[in-house]
Amino acid sequence: MLKRFNKILLMIALLVGVSANQAFAADNDKTDEGINEKFGLPIVVYGESLSDSQKQEVKEALGVTDSSQVEEITATGEDLVKYIEGEDRNARMFSSAKITRKEKGEGLVIERATPGNITQVTDEMYANALLTAGVEDAVVEVASPIKVSGHSALVGIYKAYEVSGEKLDTVRMEVANDELNLATKLADKEGMNQEKVSELLTEIKKEIAEQNPATKEEVEQIVEEKLKDLKIELSPEDRQLLIDLFNKMKDLDINFDNVKKQLEDITSTLQDKLDSVSEDSKGFIQSILDFFKDLFESIANLFK
Repeated sequence: MLKRFNKILLMIALLVGVSANQAFAADNDKTDEGINEKFGLPIVVYGESLSDSQKQEVKEALGVTDSSQVEEITATGEDLVKYIEGEDRNARMFSSAKITRKEKGEGLVIERATPGNITQVTDEMYANALLTAGVEDAVVEVASPIKVSGHSALVGIYKAYEVSGEKLDTVRMEVANDELNLATKLADKEGMNQEKVSELLTEIKKEIAEQNPATKEEVEQIVEEKLKDLKIELSPEDRQLLIDLFNKMKDLDINFDNVKKQLEDITSTLQDKLDSVSEDSKGFIQSILDFFKDLFESIANLFK
């Protein structure tokens, strides 16, 4: 009887080992896509305020295991004032990012690798602002070793594009920064949250894509309609900030139809990921239940 029990324990150990190896191999297959020779290495931008140990934390969070497989640069206070007008060059910068450019039409995917440390800016807020700035068709991962608002990550992303040879429009970058600042400001208002703000900005952009407003009055009408549709109450001052922002935006060289498509793609991609994780979790849990059910039946048979 003891020999049979020992055999069962050995089988358990072998099964656990095989399962772990399979999971590890599957994970490696999923993440190792090789280098896109058209766009070059992914670019990792570190905030200049990071200590050596914090930089290592960020590397781990962004999945940088081999520095030869990425291009590493640093975003400084000088970059901050270069890319965003009116900022302080002495500001502390911890937010870091990894940018992997993709083929046209693949869409913009935002992933906060340390969501607990990026306290004010959500994936959707980054997506809205980056699309305004002209960043499309890329995977952008953001990380910080400490709690930060997340705003300075934009600077690193802008610098990464310049380093790669694709300079973004200065005015569009400034408007994108205004958009992100307004988004985080509105999210702190009573009755508002990050999700509502992201939904509002996205819906206004979609309506601008549909109507192509030519005047400030037409922009104001779109803003007012979306506030009403989403049952959002804002002060006259905040309403005016929204109107001014989108009035600036309508005068930029933005393909709003393309922006609309990418925003819809982001929503669809995120939902697909959630559904996939849910289904995988169900299957994994069920396999565990089945395994232990068989195990207990085998042990019970030993004593019959």
